[in-house]
Amino acid sequence: MRVKQRRKIVCLISSSGGHLEQIKQLKEVMDRYDCFYVVTRTKATEAMKQKKYIVSDLVRTNKFISVMRMAKMMIEQLSIFLKEKPDVIITTGAAVAIPMCIIGKVFKKKVIYIESFARINTPNKTGMLIYKIADLFIIQWEELENYYPKAVYGGWIY
Repeated sequence: MRVKQRRKIVCLISSSGGHLEQIKQLKEVMDRYDCFYVVTRTKATEAMKQKKYIVSDLVRTNKFISVMRMAKMMIEQLSIFLKEKPDVIITTGAAVAIPMCIIGKVFKKKVIYIESFARINTPNKTGMLIYKIADLFIIQWEELENYYPKAVYGGWIY
């Protein structure tokens, strides 16, 4: 008797704008796996037809508010994580992805970070943080190898 294996579940998480446009380029991932998005609220994300969860984003006003917002994001995203049970988390950033990546590592899931195409010469803060926990860290520009020596140069996502 042959047991049918379930398809892997992939969480695609990013902020809106360019980060979201980059993650949408992963069409092969979307075709091969069961995927869902975790995104911040904009008119564009509300109009998305793909399976999605709209979550809070980090608004940096002062340190106390930022910590409170991050705690709220962590609770929202933990709820989504427990419901969907992703095997892999893929992100292009930004700060909205930090809680899900941490949750994924706590539950021993794979975390893949793709540094933003807009980052040619310098890393961003989210990338520098997730670099420490990512199972696979991909850069789109060779110039970033100085900042991320264990990263994989993947070339442009576009």
